[in-house]
Amino acid sequence: MIILGLTGSIGMGKSTTANLFKEEGVPVFDADAAVAGMYQPGGEAVPLIEHAFPGCTSEAGGVDRAALTAALQADPSKFETLNAIVHPLVGAARRRFFSEAEQANAPMVVLDVPLLFETGQHDQVHHVVVVSAPEAVQRERVLARPGMSVDKFEAILARQTPDADKRARADHVIDTSQGVDHARAQVRALLEELKLSGDTR
Repeated sequence: MIILGLTGSIGMGKSTTANLFKEEGVPVFDADAAVAGMYQPGGEAVPLIEHAFPGCTSEAGGVDRAALTAALQADPSKFETLNAIVHPLVGAARRRFFSEAEQANAPMVVLDVPLLFETGQHDQVHHVVVVSAPEAVQRERVLARPGMSVDKFEAILARQTPDADKRARADHVIDTSQGVDHARAQVRALLEELKLSGDTR
């Protein structure tokens, strides 16, 4: 089973590209979606986060992302604490995903992981696919998001491997700056290339 690691900095179009792989019938493990589920009321991460970050959760609402973000901004060293909670849970969810894909005889899967390089998971995939766009396009997309500020955007970028480094380390780059149809054509070309080569390295 070929494993593609899909990553890209904030605002580069990674989620849209992941959906394009899904449209082509490729199972996708979405790390962000897995975390979102764990943050919901009754989610696995809620009691652990409440213990480490008191007051950042509620029984009715699960994890209060705004309160958690404020706590992390007040003490950035707490990111390590949060990662120690979330990463093992995501790892377990990923193993379940692999098991289901193997049982379904899927020839290929995509791991959609925002911090693929930062967490060292690029060593666990056969091909790294980086989603990218020019800096001006990225900034425009991100700053158009509700609740986003320049300071928040810069803080997020500071924790991510620079886009130029990601592209240099990628096996394949998907350019999302020219619209969905253009990105879809690149995804289809990549899938055809891998299918023809049968390359799992």
